[in-house]
Amino acid sequence: FQLSPSQINDILRAGELSHKILDLNGKNVNSVLRFESNQLASNTPIEDRRSAATCLQTKGMMFGVFDGHAGSACAQAVSERLLHYIAVSLMSRQTLEEIELAVEHMKPILPILQWHKHPNDVQYQEITSQYFENLRVYWQHLLDLDAEPGFSLEEAMICAFKRLDSDISLEVQAPQENELIRNIALQVAFSGATACVAHIDGVHLHVANTGDCRAVLGVHEEDGTWSTVPLTRDHNAFDEFEIRRLKREHPRSEEKTLFVNDRLLGILMPSRAFGDVQLKWSKELQHSVLENSCDAEALNIYQYVPPNYYTPPYLTAEPEVTYHKLRSKDKFLVIASDGLWEMLSNEKVVQLVAGQLTELNVQKPQLAFEKPVNLGYMHSLLLQRKNRGIASLDQNVATHLIRHAIGSNEYGEVDQEKLAAMLTLPEDLARMYRDDITVTVVYFNSETIENYHRNDE
Repeated sequence: FQLSPSQINDILRAGELSHKILDLNGKNVNSVLRFESNQLASNTPIEDRRSAATCLQTKGMMFGVFDGHAGSACAQAVSERLLHYIAVSLMSRQTLEEIELAVEHMKPILPILQWHKHPNDVQYQEITSQYFENLRVYWQHLLDLDAEPGFSLEEAMICAFKRLDSDISLEVQAPQENELIRNIALQVAFSGATACVAHIDGVHLHVANTGDCRAVLGVHEEDGTWSTVPLTRDHNAFDEFEIRRLKREHPRSEEKTLFVNDRLLGILMPSRAFGDVQLKWSKELQHSVLENSCDAEALNIYQYVPPNYYTPPYLTAEPEVTYHKLRSKDKFLVIASDGLWEMLSNEKVVQLVAGQLTELNVQKPQLAFEKPVNLGYMHSLLLQRKNRGIASLDQNVATHLIRHAIGSNEYGEVDQEKLAAMLTLPEDLARMYRDDITVTVVYFNSETIENYHRNDE
């Protein structure tokens, strides 16, 4: 089954999203210039999710990539909710009081986030009010702390991740009359998701990571070369810190069984994730929640208690937070699910984005034709463009990365036949060759960053 180049492009570009930050009166005070994002499914439906939003109360911008497993329910819920929890954690006491007062008097509340969504981004409308209620309980808790909440950004992100995971766990234990809402809560809690979220405010970049999505910075050095700064560690059996952490948290008798075949308890690749209550709750609690509540099979909930399950929880959603102060040579940030990183190294990803940046900059001045334009000149322009190949026509750099991830041959060049084959694999085979891939690339405004540093001095 052969796909034409234009059919390949249609498939690859279906999930494209790009957003340019508005320039106010020629003064772009935002350190984010624009972002480009895309995703390609391997599972049906796709289990990855992504989020991008401007924090209306703190003026920061947030970008998240969420990689679901055992279904898309948990990734879906986390992608809808986590940025709200972070935003609320960052609000001043006064703002929280204003919002609470508005809700009490049934008045419209200050908007918390301005979302930047793709038309295909799904949302669970049925459960939005329940999610809002629990978010409200969270900000009431913050107001009860007596003092000004005053979290640092790192504390706010850690607190938001842990609180949302705890809410996911509690929602499924609470009695619920509405069967649809109850079923969604069950699917969310019994599936899982890893998460990587970046918060960018001025020159301050914080990345919170739980699991094996990854964030990498592309840096343009003074000598013209590009370098790579990884901002996350993959939380899995290949990470020494994670192995040591888990050994500290469980008795010595379990040292041999914590990781079996490079998986947590022989089951899960990532060693941190949202949901996955099978690796967090006691056997008794799992039993009682599933026993009197549902037809687990119909909801695709796998009922299993892993062997050697003695001292839960084995899994946490607590993120690791990295801080990086942006410099004018930091040009872009790539956040992606492990579907990308399994195919391309950090260095290769930065190289591809940098190449695309150069390519697009080269293309621009060439379109300003020399006058008078003669046929020979036009012909040489077209030839140059043709030689740069089909792949260079991607205006969205996330698409460019996905194209290379699934279509590269051993020389690192895109092979059209391989690309067509990878895109036409039957559903059950696709998962053996590639995972869902989600990529968001955030470009920084070097001038704005430069100004921040100048004003600081």
